[in-house]
Amino acid sequence: MTIENRRSVAGAAVLRGDITTALRRALLEELAANGYGRLSIEAVARRAGVAKTAVYRRWNAKLDMVLEVVTEVAGRKLSLPDTGSLRGDLRLVLQILAEALRHPLASQIIPDLLAETGRDPDIAAALDRARRTVQDEVGVRLINRAIERGELPADTDADLAVDLVVGPLYWRLAIARLPLTPDDLSKLADATLAALSAET
Repeated sequence: MTIENRRSVAGAAVLRGDITTALRRALLEELAANGYGRLSIEAVARRAGVAKTAVYRRWNAKLDMVLEVVTEVAGRKLSLPDTGSLRGDLRLVLQILAEALRHPLASQIIPDLLAETGRDPDIAAALDRARRTVQDEVGVRLINRAIERGELPADTDADLAVDLVVGPLYWRLAIARLPLTPDDLSKLADATLAALSAET
């Protein structure tokens, strides 16, 4: 089942945007509180303060709802202004990603959905699309800038670079769940820069 299988609205009915927004927020809160396995359409509707028919007007099943909302959130563009140096860009992207991973909803939802990937290929595919979005945003923009500045060679492996940028941060915040100070971010940026330079 994919998000393309969304139930279409019958006749001239128009879906209210405020209800859709409330349902999406309620879904994320339910996922964070109870996990995908215990998620129910009834609970999402109750948290949003609407009848469950409002959910079924928008999605056929909880999987459709989760896939659409997670895909939308994960697909949002990262704002990555050019700081003028690879180290500055690394520090900025690490800060942005750290803030996202420390968000109370994300810190609960991401590990839970990752645990579901072994059981549900649709969730695995959605998270893989999210991963590729980060690969493109960070790998293409950040690494290409460094190549254009002459800080990295033209044949730098962008996918490996993203692994070096995101991997330690994700491990620290989502797996080990350790605190991360601004000084830690600076040290991580320096270590990532050294690792990328070692690959040249």
